[in-house]
Order: sequence, then C-alpha cells, then structure tokens
Amino acid sequence: MDAQLPKPLPDANLRRAEALDALDSVLPFNRRDQLAELLTDDDVETLRHLATEGMGENSLRALASDLGYLEAWCRAATGSPLPWPAPEPLLLKFVAHHLWDPAKRETDTAHGMPDDVTASLRAADLLRVAGPHAPNTVRRRLSSWATLTGWRGLTGKFNAPGLRSALKLAVRASPRPRKRKSAKAVTADVLAVLLKACGGDRLVDVRDRALLLMAFASGGRRRSEVSALRVEQLVEQDPVPADPKNPDSPLLPCLRINLSRTKTTEADDDASVLLVGRPVTALQEWLERAMIVDGAVFRGIDRWGHLERKALTPQAVNLILKRRIGQAGLDPVLFSAHGLRSGYLTETARRGIPLPEAMQQSQHRSVQQASRYYNDAERQLGRAARLIV
Repeated sequence: MDAQLPKPLPDANLRRAEALDALDSVLPFNRRDQLAELLTDDDVETLRHLATEGMGENSLRALASDLGYLEAWCRAATGSPLPWPAPEPLLLKFVAHHLWDPAKRETDTAHGMPDDVTASLRAADLLRVAGPHAPNTVRRRLSSWATLTGWRGLTGKFNAPGLRSALKLAVRASPRPRKRKSAKAVTADVLAVLLKACGGDRLVDVRDRALLLMAFASGGRRRSEVSALRVEQLVEQDPVPADPKNPDSPLLPCLRINLSRTKTTEADDDASVLLVGRPVTALQEWLERAMIVDGAVFRGIDRWGHLERKALTPQAVNLILKRRIGQAGLDPVLFSAHGLRSGYLTETARRGIPLPEAMQQSQHRSVQQASRYYNDAERQLGRAARLIV
C-alpha cells in the first residue's frame, strides 16, 4: 500500500489550477494550488458545474474542501484516486479510519487510521487532530461525498444498512464530547468590553465597532454573512420609538438587512432582520468614513490605514474578534466569531425575551438548536441548580 500522495504531472496540475481560477470568488487563492494537486480533472469540472448551477458560495467552498480531503485520504489509504461511485467497503473503511476508540487502539494497533495514512495526511497539512474525528465532521464529509456522487448522476451506497449501522456504533463508541464552536459566548457585557478596546478614532476602530455591533444586534450573524454583507442589502427604515409601548419616546434610527442565501435561508425567502439605535449609527458612521456607497460593507484595511476594495473573508472576521478579545484582556482561545451568535441568544434569555421572538432576529430554523443556548442561560439564572449553595 502506497502511503504517499501521488504527485500529478506539472502540466496537469497547472491545467487544474487554471480551471480553479474561475472559482476564485469562492475558493481562497492559497488553496488553489493545493486543490489542483489533490483533485482530478473530473473533480474540478464537477465543482465548476456546481458553481454555474448557482450553488451557494459557502456550500461550494465546503464541498471543495471535503472533496480535496476525500481524494487525499483515498490515495493514502488505497493508492488510487477516489472511485465514483464509491463501493460500500470503501465507505466503511472511511468510517473506521476516522471514528475509533483510543482505548482499543492501545491494545490493537490495527484499530483506527493506519500510521502511514496518518503520516501522509499530516504531511499534506490535511490532518491536525491527534485522535478520532468529531462525528459531525465525519457525517458532513459523507454527506458531501453523497452530494457529489449525485451530481455526477450516480447512486452511491450511502444509505446502505451496513454503513448506517457502522456509523451509529462508531459514534456511540467515540469518546469525544460535543464542543461548541466558541467556548464562551459574547454576551452584552463582553461586547461592551470589546467596544472599549476599539473605542479610538482610527478607521480600523470605526470599522470594528460597526462590525461587532451589527453582527451581535442583528441576531448574531454568522461570520460568512458578515463578510458577505453588501450595501445593497441595507434598507433605511422610518425611525422607531425607543420604548415600543410609548410612541412619544425618543425616536431611534432603524435599518433593515435583507439576508442573501445563507445556511438556513434561500435567496428567494425574503428573510430580513432589523437594526435599531446604536448599531445603525455605528454602521452609518463606518460607511461615511470609508466612503463606501456600494459593494462589500466590511473591507480590509492595510497597515497604513488604507481601505481595500476586497471584502473581508470569514476568517478575517474571526481574527478581528480574537484580536479585540486579546486587547480587552480576555483569552482569545475561549472566543470565536460564533460566540456572537450564541451570545445573542444567551442575552435574550437573560433579559426574558421569548425564544420565538429571538429566533425571528437570529433566523434559527431549529428550535432545538436555538434553545440549547437559551436554556443554558435560563438554567444558570434559575433555582434548580441552587438547592445546596
């Protein structure tokens, strides 16, 4: 069994890299050459076809990443490119290589991913975990595998009883606890500290204040939604009273954000969220200072303070949050951009806002998903955990 990833011929590699250039708005440039080495010509053609069919950028980016990993794993594990459709034994091998019991591995070296496969994937910088994968990661890659198989007009064995049973047993045996995307939520008190950290008058401070306030107050928008936000999605509304029960209270600026296609919405869903008060003022100040009248709302700023035309990437949004977390004296390891989303729902629970009302703003479709954050906050404030204190 060949544990090394076969290196494509330079001309084939260059041809695929040039073909992937057509997807430069979706795939990061620094990933193009690596994907060109991992993918086959048919793989690249499939991705280009999905792009022309209008698949969302986030979905296409995830499919490309998963496809690159699957191709690399298959070559390392079998010495051959990924077959289409994949036979059931190969699917079972994938599950066995990624979901395994560390305790059993200590007495059975053949259990789990073989050392040569592990070394090959690490050398390609595609494997970073030291133990078994997270079950959700394995499920997602199997789902991507099934989706790509279907787009090729083929039928795979992804619903085979043997595979379903193996996956269920492997997940049950996996010792990995479920981890949240952000260990700590960015609640209102944390947000206040972050806003102090970017309280200056530099252009980057104005941008970061607007970004943090908008992302939190709009329901905890995902980092991909923040980076993809465009001026054309912002619609000014009539001012609204500060106290909804008192129409004579001071008026606050109001802005509607029309959401484009996201993880839980489609472009024709006509979904939108509202911004009221301080977040609107911060966003308007940023657009005026940066003289942005169209295109991407949040853009890069170079070391000399010059505005770039290109939109921030989702990764940049996460780095901005972590940088401000560090400047505020908090631990960046404990926070990520997803903390804005979980923090919004946690804060609504603390303030007694009904979950359905909070979900209208966060645009969660799953009550189960949204209530996990909501219920955690209620339990912390409730009496059930305080019987003995």
